[in-house]
Amino acid sequence: MSASVTTWAAGDYPAMGRRLMPVAEAVVAAAAIQPADRVVDVGTGTGNAAILAAQCGARTVGVDLEPALLELARRRAADDGLAVDWRVGDACRLPLPDDSADVVLSVFGVIYANDHDAAARELSRVSAPSGRVLLAAWTPGSLLPAMGQVLGPYLPPPPAAGAPPSQWGDRKLVGRLLAAAGLRITSAVVHRLGLSFANADTATNLLIDSAGHVVAERELLVAQRRWEALRANLRSFVDDRGVAGGDRFRLELEYLLVTATSASKVTA
Repeated sequence: MSASVTTWAAGDYPAMGRRLMPVAEAVVAAAAIQPADRVVDVGTGTGNAAILAAQCGARTVGVDLEPALLELARRRAADDGLAVDWRVGDACRLPLPDDSADVVLSVFGVIYANDHDAAARELSRVSAPSGRVLLAAWTPGSLLPAMGQVLGPYLPPPPAAGAPPSQWGDRKLVGRLLAAAGLRITSAVVHRLGLSFANADTATNLLIDSAGHVVAERELLVAQRRWEALRANLRSFVDDRGVAGGDRFRLELEYLLVTATSASKVTA
């Protein structure tokens, strides 16, 4: 595997990526990708949306900041006999020319950019004048943003100038963000993804083990005798947010699926 350069590869993110595949399917279906389309998947991770786009016959580029995750994506595509152009790149400065994509996708990827305004401008820049941009983002207060609040006291603070990722999941805020970049929302629909587990402990383990930024702090937190407190607080949070039924335990993840196009196209 390629050397890691971010905390995204510190944990078992692929385990969460597999659980999030239905979201990528929903985004790609909404994009109505055609074989002639040029598609870019920003923050592709292990390649869910990029691989689905390639299966539609599109010329597809997958961009991510983490080389180790891109290597996993590359292997998945190769196993399926798919040709995808995988590129290391920052969402705030995409390694792509202007107007190079008919469809720009991002499934919980661009929302983690350090500079949201710059990332929105990049989505607009690489999108062709007649192109469309589709984004999936966690809604404010939904499970994963709320989990961040629980874990916050145990983790290094986020960048002082950074905005919360869930800004992209707020219809009004993301509308303003994209409008400033020359994009206008044509659709914004809230969706829910249910995750099923054997029990609350299994759910807690997945949330911890797949969160690289948490796993990266484990050694220090163990030394500080704070790791078990982190896990206990998260376990309590999972109990509060989950629903037990029969022999299964369920967590619900809520996200906003946004479709946007160039403002000039909408007003023409």
